[in-house]
Amino acid sequence: MPETEKQNQLDLREITSDVLNVIDQERETEIITRRFGLYDRKETLEQIGELLSITRERVRQLEKAILIKLKISIGNNPEILQPFEKVTTRFLSESGRASKINILTDSIMGKKSSTIDQAHVAFLAELSNNFIVLNENDAYYHAVAMADGKTEKDLKKLIDTVVNTIKKQGSAITLEELHELLSMENPKQVQAIASLSKKLSSLNGKWGLSKWPTVNPKNIRDKIYVILMEKGKPMHFSEISDAIKDSSFKRKNVTTQAIHNELIKDERFVLIGRGIYALVAWGYNEGTVADVIASVLRESGKPMHRDDIVKAVLKKRQVKETTVLLNLQSKKTQFVRTSKATYSLAEPTEEKTTQ
Repeated sequence: MPETEKQNQLDLREITSDVLNVIDQERETEIITRRFGLYDRKETLEQIGELLSITRERVRQLEKAILIKLKISIGNNPEILQPFEKVTTRFLSESGRASKINILTDSIMGKKSSTIDQAHVAFLAELSNNFIVLNENDAYYHAVAMADGKTEKDLKKLIDTVVNTIKKQGSAITLEELHELLSMENPKQVQAIASLSKKLSSLNGKWGLSKWPTVNPKNIRDKIYVILMEKGKPMHFSEISDAIKDSSFKRKNVTTQAIHNELIKDERFVLIGRGIYALVAWGYNEGTVADVIASVLRESGKPMHRDDIVKAVLKKRQVKETTVLLNLQSKKTQFVRTSKATYSLAEPTEEKTTQ
């Protein structure tokens, strides 16, 4: 029988129902089902307290006591959770020992899961000693991990270690590079742990902070930046447009004209030829060909042969050699020939004033 069919035989709601049958008070069942969102949206302690006319703190105390009761009951009847534990353990073992709740639930059900389905998985995992449930907040995704003798607090520390390691690097790195910096079993486990943090994102095999455009481009300009970085060399704006359309970016249906407009506006990009753009970070600067020639001569500090000037300019601009030579010869107010085929910057002229 195919693996997917085996997974589809696992009825999460039936297992949950068997677990809840242990509770003999309707109010306690109400608290658990509403707190975990087993049949509707997940509710807060305040909302449940208001419904049952008890305090927020009393709801918290009851929830804790009910969970303890359920864990004791399952300890006496382990067969209730065994099908769930078997399937979940298999998936986590193959996925780096941790997973976001939605991905895990999709695998268990063999199809796209709902938030209610995910709530059942979180509830059952909470009752098992084999797993840790990572509750969602601004820093972490809702997830389940193999316990391995650790607690949710330990799992958070591990995730934070991955985040801080990447932050210390200062730029996006591959899983293999990250694995070398961490004490984990393999790159797959590194990926599993990194994917639980809302502070991290990945793109094209590299991981970085979510605020870095190299791994989490939020607009057209960031996507252009990523494309140029991946290419590693200047590109025509039409090539950049095609690359974005062929990429894995979200919302990549943009026009070539829109790409060109963003290239012109953003200071990270510089025009170095007819429609050809490069990154300023690569050492390219704005300006005309004459400006580049002047910069080359200024950096040299002495006259240069025209062939050397052409070679230096072509490293900064994708133009024809004749364009560089024409600028040398026509911009006589900027450049002077000091000897055969050798040029320097013209001396600035001072305007005479009459007294």
